[in-house]
Amino acid sequence: MKTTVAIVGLGSRGRVTYAPIAKQYPDLMEITALADINPACVEEAAKEYNVPKERCFTSAEELLVQPKLADAIFICTQDQDHVREALMALEKGYHILMEKPISPSAEDCNKLLEASRKYDRKIVVCHVLRYTPFFSKIKEIISEGTIGDVVTIQAIENVGYWHQAHSFVRGNWRNSNTTSPMCLQKTCHDFDLYLWLADKTPKRVSSMGDTYFFKEACAPEGAALRCMDGCKAKENCPFDAEKIYITNKRTGIAQGNTEWPVDVLAIHPTEESIYEAIKTGPYGRCVFHCDNNVVDHQITNIENTDGSNISFSMSGFTSDGASRYCKIMGTKGDITADMTKNIIEIGLFGQPREVIDVTKLATDFSGHGGGDVRMVLEFLEMIKTGKEPQGITSLEQSINSHLVAFAAEESRLNHGAPVEIG
Repeated sequence: MKTTVAIVGLGSRGRVTYAPIAKQYPDLMEITALADINPACVEEAAKEYNVPKERCFTSAEELLVQPKLADAIFICTQDQDHVREALMALEKGYHILMEKPISPSAEDCNKLLEASRKYDRKIVVCHVLRYTPFFSKIKEIISEGTIGDVVTIQAIENVGYWHQAHSFVRGNWRNSNTTSPMCLQKTCHDFDLYLWLADKTPKRVSSMGDTYFFKEACAPEGAALRCMDGCKAKENCPFDAEKIYITNKRTGIAQGNTEWPVDVLAIHPTEESIYEAIKTGPYGRCVFHCDNNVVDHQITNIENTDGSNISFSMSGFTSDGASRYCKIMGTKGDITADMTKNIIEIGLFGQPREVIDVTKLATDFSGHGGGDVRMVLEFLEMIKTGKEPQGITSLEQSINSHLVAFAAEESRLNHGAPVEIG
């Protein structure tokens, strides 16, 4: 039996990541309603997924005042809109798959948790890394007791210089006043992940970070307000929009990439449409002359209730993007893991190291290392059976990562002062 789905927010997550799963698994998922503030995105998706015009809307609110149009709703809108839309969806009887973060407000997180219990609906938050073959294998190793009790975790998220520039300097998540702080929008992924892997409960948090580089004071001599407006620093600037969106071997349209990040700039990316976007749109602005205020580097330390600790770094100053390294140290041994290489090493005390090649454990590593599709399939299965799979990122489980993020931001704004988690 297939599950019917409404999608609100047809950006890179709703339209590009989740909607295509309906074509991959037509027996499991059917899209029956759509909403977005961009009419072109709605028209494009409606045509592709055969959604009738009367089920297409210009906002989540417009869709949600209608009679219930699907079994579940995917909320892929901006951070500050999530809870308002989710509360309306619960009243209509929808199950919810919600992009993280839940909300920049702790009060709103609790309000939604109470409402989910009142209406007895399932809410899953998109902490997609839990579902990857890579981190699923690490969880299995730890749960089996292979390295004993976890005492210390050191981890880093390499955001990548071009990803930082795209999403957090020029893009939608550049300013915490309109979206969320970086530790909530980006690294709540990691807080959720490492607390889940080690099965720990956070007690105290301290954090330090700032906007070190992406600000006007750091602009090179001759930098223009826009990359294509005769910028004299363009040749030696790795953040140049033309380099990132046109010529870069990984991300550029001229190199054959028509997916993220260029599909954020144009629904149908071509060299012509991307050039037009960087000449006139927000993604062509100089990274030193934007209205960004989120951090470009941050360190967060977490003390857990059992005395163990987690030390986590986020940096936008890395050559590789969207990758994670970690070392997990236990009472019997340690795990060293590199998501970029898909390699996990296990070192038990006094024994030879074991190397696990994760590429041999699965075939699909697309979309957050294979996590996107697996998460949606588990969500659909949960709705069909009514049973909550072990490890699924329910609203209840996601709350801890948000509490850490709220505490981290409070600590950061207070120069690293420790913050207790109530």
